[in-house]
This record gives sequence, structure tokens and C-alpha cells, in this order.
Amino acid sequence: MSEQSLPRDAHPEYADPLPEYAERVLDVAERIPPGRVMTYGDVAEWLEEGGPRQVGRVMALYGGAVPWWRVVRSDGVLLPGHELRALGHYRAEGTPLKEASRAAENHLPRLDMRRARWDGGDRAEGHT
Repeated sequence: MSEQSLPRDAHPEYADPLPEYAERVLDVAERIPPGRVMTYGDVAEWLEEGGPRQVGRVMALYGGAVPWWRVVRSDGVLLPGHELRALGHYRAEGTPLKEASRAAENHLPRLDMRRARWDGGDRAEGHT
């Protein structure tokens, strides 16, 4: 993904080119197939650079133009503040979920990480 793919007036504070690491993180996010997810740590491991916090920072700053809901916490908890939007995407894509217990906060499901997690599979050879 490049800065040209964002509308010029959508994020004027991002008018400068994206940092190279951010470009690489966003590229991985775009490669994750619908219905699958990678953790922040998975993305960093796949890139062989950075860590979960660095990937999370990139997603927080620049992730709005990519399928951000596919880069997740390792415990499967939906992104705080964006739970309902993410849940809509997960349901539309058929992402495996674990239904919430009655004790769960807000009664929101979690991602079924065992079934939803993607390891980069067939398309991993194209990464930089």
C-alpha cells in the first residue's frame, strides 16, 4: 500500500510518505485472507522485524485503509472501542468466533484463534 492509495483529503496529517516499516505492516494486513486473522506478534514475526507493540502502533496510526480487523490481539479479544465494527466484519467474512459466556464483559464473542489464525501460508513467499 502506498500513500497514493489514500484519498488526499482523508488524512491530511499523513500527507508525508509512510515509513517503510508501516508500508510493510500494512502490506501484510492486506494479504490476510477474509475470515482469517494474524496477531500483532505474528505480523512482526512474519516481517522478521519489530514486535507486537510496533505493529499495533502502525495499525493504530495507519491501519484504517486496510482490513484492520484481521490484525488482532493474541487472546482473541475484539479491539476495544471498535468491537461492533470488527464483529460485523468477522460475521460477514465467516471468521470463526467463540460465543461469549454470560460472564463475559458486554457479552461479546472472542475470535476462535485456533481456527481463525493464518500463518501466511501459500502467499508468504511474496513478502519483503
